[in-house]
Amino acid sequence: MKNSVNLAGAYIGIIIGAGFASGQEVLQFFTSFGIYSVLGIVVATALFAFLGMQVTQLGSILQTRSHKSIIEHICGRYLGRLVDVIITFFLFGVTVIMIAGSGTIFEEQFGIPSIVGAIVMTVLTIGTLLLNVNKIMSIISAVTPFLFVIMIIISGYSFFTSDLSFNEIISSSNKGNAATGNWMMGSLLYVSYNMTAGIAMLAVMGGTFKNKKEAGMGGILGGIGLGVLLFLINMGMLSDLRGLEGSGMPTLYLANQISPWLGYILSIVLLGMIYNTSVGMLYAFTARLVPADTKRFKISVIMVGILAFLASFVGFIKLVGTVYPVTGYLGFVIIAALIISWIRSKAKKGSANTEFANL
Repeated sequence: MKNSVNLAGAYIGIIIGAGFASGQEVLQFFTSFGIYSVLGIVVATALFAFLGMQVTQLGSILQTRSHKSIIEHICGRYLGRLVDVIITFFLFGVTVIMIAGSGTIFEEQFGIPSIVGAIVMTVLTIGTLLLNVNKIMSIISAVTPFLFVIMIIISGYSFFTSDLSFNEIISSSNKGNAATGNWMMGSLLYVSYNMTAGIAMLAVMGGTFKNKKEAGMGGILGGIGLGVLLFLINMGMLSDLRGLEGSGMPTLYLANQISPWLGYILSIVLLGMIYNTSVGMLYAFTARLVPADTKRFKISVIMVGILAFLASFVGFIKLVGTVYPVTGYLGFVIIAALIISWIRSKAKKGSANTEFANL
């Protein structure tokens, strides 16, 4: 169970990243739809748990070192190549968004030019990738509990001290901020693009497990944890949806409404979560192109990290609202392939049991 919990924490840490923990993704894909956002979160939680289980178990069975083997296993050779290309470039895109997000925090919370935050995150990410996968997984897991505690404080305080009545909170919505047309599509897109980014590092982490049940349980627990966090952030933002207008970091805005000190603490935790995702994505992207634990890998990490830093100047909010929805639609292929793979494995198992019974 300890190994499963460690994997679950790493899963949450990878998926959370800049947009999730800052509230920007949650605002665009869930909260903007008002009370229907809760239904969207229920759907997203179930999918995160199921898909996390499937990917980590496949990683354990195939003993993967990069996402390529899993993608070819579930999509076949030819479609797998196309999906592999999509995932690989999206990993780079997410790394860019993480670096841009760190710059936004430095500017909005500390009044420091965003370029300084981007440089700091780039240097930390590149430096960490000199460590091995198990150490990276431990680092990623360590920050997650702090975010849970702070989100409980922020969402609870915002909800119970809101100037709005319960009915007004429930009926509030702002579809002008929405990234898509309805709550169901928002939920599906959210899971889709997150799994497109997360499948690479999840596959690698699953490959470190010899026991597929341990790996699968880590995926399930991680999916449930993501759902709980989504719900907490969503309820906090529903309490002050109008006040969040134009904020790059909605959760940071809510924290500062409670206390400047809580805002500073959350800023540090957010930077930790951004760091988690940045490390996971850059590692997975580079490991797909160059074998890990080699001199070439280290040189490539530096070069890719610098390119991601330069690309981050496009801007955080624009990147989240553009890159994620587009990749989300493409990610439906991966979700469909994972579900079909699971059905086939169950069918084979059932067929094998029937043959054994006949003997």
